[in-house]
Order: sequence, then structure tokens, then C-alpha cells
Amino acid sequence: MHPGRSMALVIGAFVLASGCSLASVSSTPPSSSGSDLPAGRMGAADLQGRWWSWAASSTSDANPVSDPDGHLCAKGQKDGVWFLAGTFGGSARRSCTVPAGVPVAFPLVNSFGASADCAAFMASAQGSATLDGRELEPERFEATPVQITAVEGNPVVQGGGRVRTKACGLWVQVEPLAAGSHTVGIRGSAGAGTFVVSVDYQLQVAAGG
Repeated sequence: MHPGRSMALVIGAFVLASGCSLASVSSTPPSSSGSDLPAGRMGAADLQGRWWSWAASSTSDANPVSDPDGHLCAKGQKDGVWFLAGTFGGSARRSCTVPAGVPVAFPLVNSFGASADCAAFMASAQGSATLDGRELEPERFEATPVQITAVEGNPVVQGGGRVRTKACGLWVQVEPLAAGSHTVGIRGSAGAGTFVVSVDYQLQVAAGG
């Protein structure tokens, strides 16, 4: 990655590409959409901005997206939602402990950049997800203004600080899981299948909390 190079990022994994300009912004975050959403569900701006900031809150050598087995699942997690990630391409099998009473959210495929880049990305993006073997219906988010907050050395944006951009993708939001063991399968592809991600999670939710 070179300073000033444009990029787009894919699925809780990321594919570097040209033509996605990122700009510095003030400390005022973009407003979230979906104020009439059911309790516990986030709108497109809030969900995507928070997820990208989570993915950009860890350096490349200890990032949940590159986690091979789940030992980094809890890294950078904030109150109110538990995020899952894909990979930088390829497959992974992860075991994680998830707190009780917290919704779970993750992308199947996602990207950010200019509106035109998002449109091109979404034209080929596809994915599927399962929870305990049951198919989950993803939400489709077209280009949405978001703000991403990043630390130096992260694998998501160039350098640290804040950037404002447009985010898009296929997303899943799940209500808090019952105590016990659960499986989540994430499958995604982009670029007419030239980039493929396959992740299987074994989640353990403790009783109470």
C-alpha cells in the first residue's frame, strides 16, 4: 500500500482497487439512517460506519479480519453490538465467545469509495449466510455516507484519523443469541467471483449477563 493510493475494500475481507478516493473530514460524524428501525437494529450509515471503524481500530499484525482461529474476536468490540469479520480472501474457521444479550452483525461482502465505485461493486457482489444451518436474509445497502475512524497501521485505510466516504454491501443483523453454542457461516464474492471468502464461526454464548 502506497501513500495516496486509492482503494476499495471487500467483505470483512478487503480487496485493494483503484478509483476510490478517500477524504479527511471534521469530527462531526454523518447521521445514521433508519430512525424508525426496530430496537437493536442499526441503519445503513450507523452499522457500516461502526463496522469499518472497528475493522480499522487494530493494526495489520493483530486484526480480527486476519484472525485464523478466533483468538482476536473480542479485539476492539464496543458496547451495543458484536461484530464478525470475513477474511482478506480465502477461508477461516473461528471459535469465539459472544456476550449474552448483544446483537450480532457482519457483512457478506462490503466496500467503500465513491458512489460510482459502490455501484460497480454492488453489481457483482453476492453472498449468503447461515445461523445454525438456517439461511439468513441479507440487507442490501447501496452507497451510504459514513465516517471511518482508524488507527495508524491498520489494514483498512491509509494511515490513522478520520475519513468520510460512501459504504455499501450485503449485511446481516441478528438479534441476541440464546445461551449455548451456535454456528454462523459467511460466504461472499465480488469481482465476478475473482475474490471469494468463506468463514465458519463457532460461537459460544454464556448464560445470563
